[in-house]
Amino acid sequence: MKNLTIEDAAKHFGISKEAIHNRIRRGSLEVIMQEGVKFVQIDPLKAAVKPRAKSTAATRNSSNDERYYKLLQEQNEKLQARVEKLEGETRNLRDQKEQMLIEERQKIEQIYKDKDAQLKQVLNTLATQFMLTQAPQSEEKEIAQTIEIVDVEEVEEEASELISLKKYLKNKKLSEKKSEKIRKRFMKKASSDERIITVGSKLYIDPFKYDYSDFL
Repeated sequence: MKNLTIEDAAKHFGISKEAIHNRIRRGSLEVIMQEGVKFVQIDPLKAAVKPRAKSTAATRNSSNDERYYKLLQEQNEKLQARVEKLEGETRNLRDQKEQMLIEERQKIEQIYKDKDAQLKQVLNTLATQFMLTQAPQSEEKEIAQTIEIVDVEEVEEEASELISLKKYLKNKKLSEKKSEKIRKRFMKKASSDERIITVGSKLYIDPFKYDYSDFL
């Protein structure tokens, strides 16, 4: 057996002096007193391997933890960058969608304005023709003057040019089968072709202003 002081025993085992005192209290180490000094009895054949192994393992674990935390930090930074990129793309898509909605609304408003102008033209034409055919001959001039005051430019420029599609096809003297095919073509394009004016279920065209050869 080998007698070591508390300090030397701590160095021998690679632990603190407090740990040596704990072992003494637990009885895992034997002590003797010599001239008032406490000595720890150590078997020289028992090397302090396990404590050092624990210290090495602790160092290894600490190093692994540090690498693990560093890896987590790198992944977190990558995810944060990805989130920022996706947020930017989302904002761009939202802005593009809003712009598309604005443009579509403007197109729809323009379509309604065009249709309103066409409807006004048809109503003025029909009203003019109705009043001129129903009024006595002596009143025709007075009615015409009244209409001219209300909308002189539209009456002079467009009132006499519109005719119904039915009358237009009749004037062409086409066969009934041919006329029906042409009428269907006009019906199909009525909502999208500015050359065709729809009033209720009737279609009106302006052959003096537009070319309709693509329907024939």
